[in-house]
Amino acid sequence: MGFEKSRAPKVKDRWYGDHTYRIRREFTPREFKGEAQFTFDDLYITPFTHRRHYTENGRLLYEPIERNMNPTGIRVMDDFLRCMSRGDSNVGAFCKRYGARVSDLESLIFLLTGMRGMNFRYAYQRRMADDMLRYTSLSVEDIARLCGFGSRTNFYFAYMRDYKCSPSEKRLQLQKPEDVDLYKVEQ
Repeated sequence: MGFEKSRAPKVKDRWYGDHTYRIRREFTPREFKGEAQFTFDDLYITPFTHRRHYTENGRLLYEPIERNMNPTGIRVMDDFLRCMSRGDSNVGAFCKRYGARVSDLESLIFLLTGMRGMNFRYAYQRRMADDMLRYTSLSVEDIARLCGFGSRTNFYFAYMRDYKCSPSEKRLQLQKPEDVDLYKVEQ
């Protein structure tokens, strides 16, 4: 009881009073000094598995797309990229499978691409989502799940943060009539 009494004024002061918070150290982004071995486009694995095609008779078919599932030749990085292309964006769980830390993976991404790991993941998710919004008729909920955003709400707030518009508005900006269902995603 004595501990709670002594702590209560401090908590109240922090919540309601003139409490000054510790100022966090400012993050200074690292700048890659070398030349990146891979560009983002080199590492992006499309989530699409089939492309629309019309036969000479005018019959609609979906043909399989050849995808490079090992763009770097580095097993751990390629495995991570395959996870990202499936929408599995849980980096902690991925690193745990290898007995590694998240910072280890972030360092690998930084050394290979010159991008911070978090920025790389966000760019990967946005690119997948943009592609799916443009080339499929999947619902926003399905796209959020397939791209690793989890929920429609998370997807919405990520797009508001990055594009200042909702995913549905972004779809209207990107999609042309001939783009709808040009590609197919195996779920």
